[in-house]
Amino acid sequence: MTDETPERTGAEPSVLDVERHPVFDTWQNFGANDTADNGTEKEWPGSFESASLAEPLGPINWNTLTADEAETEWLDLNAWVHWLRGTYGLAPNEVPPMWHRHDELVWELSALHLHWLNSYSSDASPSSPLAWHRDFAETRHRLRDWVAACGTRLDRDRPTRQTTWPGEPAALPTAEASVTDRDADFVQFVMEDVTARRQIEADLERHAS
Repeated sequence: MTDETPERTGAEPSVLDVERHPVFDTWQNFGANDTADNGTEKEWPGSFESASLAEPLGPINWNTLTADEAETEWLDLNAWVHWLRGTYGLAPNEVPPMWHRHDELVWELSALHLHWLNSYSSDASPSSPLAWHRDFAETRHRLRDWVAACGTRLDRDRPTRQTTWPGEPAALPTAEASVTDRDADFVQFVMEDVTARRQIEADLERHAS
């Protein structure tokens, strides 16, 4: 993470707090003219609103994020992808519900998200949004290729198939599963990812002491 990345505050709900976390709200519930019960404008889920106003960010390397950094980035990316698919009417063959379980889609969407943040920052060139849309058109072609190759669909999903190279153990067959509650699966996925990263951090601390 870069120094410019806003830190999460204690007031923000954690992904581990399943009942409170706004990830269960989708983009359809956050129209431009929507207002909350108290008359104020609704905020986007996660920290989309704050992230969109942040200073330009550097690239995100998902392989090196800490547990806390990963939790923040997952929530920001998830909120933005909800906005993106609703704003541009993207079909599941471009952004499928289970994109978070496919590394190739995570890296592609994450790069597109950061490009968007930088293109619409206050100090960006006035022509930056046009450049983003040109790159977005190219990215949509790649997304279709990734989705077709990995086999994820609107209502079913399976892990991306891996090619076994000579000398490697044979890859186990992958089973297809129905997609019944995408948001619940996302929360579970992030919980597992954050937990695994915390375990790695704890192991590193133990070895260093």
